[in-house]
Amino acid sequence: MAKCGACGPGYETPLDAMKGPREEIVYLPCIYRNTGIEKPDYVATVDVDPKSPHYCQVIHRLPMPNLRDELHHSGWNTCSSSFGDVTKKRNRLILPSLISSRIYVVDVGTDMRAPRIHKMIEPVNIFWKCGLANPHTTHCLGNGEIMISSMGDPSGNGKGSYGRYINVWDWTTHVFTQSVDLGEDSIPLEIRFLHNPDAAEGYVGCALSSAIHRFYKTGNGNWAAEKVVQVPSKKVNGWLFPDMPGLITDILISLDDRFLYFSNWLHGDIRQYDISDTRKPKLVGQVFLGGKIPRGGPIVVVEDQELNSQPEPFVIKGKRVQGGPQMIQLSLDGKRLYVSTSLYSAWDKQFYPDLVKEGSVMLQIDVDTEKGGLKVNKNFLVDFGKEPDGPVLAHEIRYPGGDCSSDIWI
Repeated sequence: MAKCGACGPGYETPLDAMKGPREEIVYLPCIYRNTGIEKPDYVATVDVDPKSPHYCQVIHRLPMPNLRDELHHSGWNTCSSSFGDVTKKRNRLILPSLISSRIYVVDVGTDMRAPRIHKMIEPVNIFWKCGLANPHTTHCLGNGEIMISSMGDPSGNGKGSYGRYINVWDWTTHVFTQSVDLGEDSIPLEIRFLHNPDAAEGYVGCALSSAIHRFYKTGNGNWAAEKVVQVPSKKVNGWLFPDMPGLITDILISLDDRFLYFSNWLHGDIRQYDISDTRKPKLVGQVFLGGKIPRGGPIVVVEDQELNSQPEPFVIKGKRVQGGPQMIQLSLDGKRLYVSTSLYSAWDKQFYPDLVKEGSVMLQIDVDTEKGGLKVNKNFLVDFGKEPDGPVLAHEIRYPGGDCSSDIWI
């Protein structure tokens, strides 16, 4: 952590965070819903310290007290925005359940290697007090409050499903102010601001349209967006449809705002773009880690605007990886990109049935932070198919002290 006489959580600036210590453990929610195994979801603590005798192993499991929660995107009780507040600690992981609508508050401060449940918020409280259901993503805010986005309401209306807009709200007044249209069938999933607190711009990844849009604040104070990356669909035989989108499912930005990363869950690749010019991202790294189109499988690519041939099946430590790259997390220094392969248990079951049978994996990609470039670390594999209660679907990756997609400086 940054040196100071007395300081709050995190780091004073994003560039200070890049100088922080190397990650030694990470947390992942592990999901059993839709796998046929009647066990509760749990939070796995994974050792990622190459000097440790337990490297690439799950060293602790915190099971939830209920079944079929579908744990999803966690966030923190406070962020680096509170760095100057000595009364604040980043010691609680707020973990929403997408299907049960339950929210768990997990204590990672008492023993970061062995988290424990601190508090549980039952669905009825969310239904009655908020009129919402299906909490999806948690974010700490600059004012010390916690924001949780939701996909629906207690009546089962999926108000947040399959959209096409970025919706802008005034957080002070909780008033909706503007919508930015990203196009029909775009399905924006993940949105990331630049880390520089003075930069009023960022990127959003659209799953179905497989496009990255840059959004920005205009001179008149409104927000606008422009498409800056388009992943072309592939013409295929042997699949549900003749056109296969990349299906961009996760994006993130390095702490120095130099590189943008995203995953194509169906095509099976992760991409790295230089965003020194934020309006003109430049592809500088790409690696294939599975997906639906490897050579020798049931799907034949008949027209491809990007590749001359179908990629080879991805095998690491003798294991052929099922599914495609999905959630991604970057080390603070930007040199290691961690990847997991599960998206959402129902979609996993539909698009990658062998992933549900065999369990997901976590991988690590070495990053060239000078010129750009991605290379698989062949010595790193966490195989969640070998868990004690059977194969499980591991999802989002979090570091104990905050990371590229959960920390803010405003």
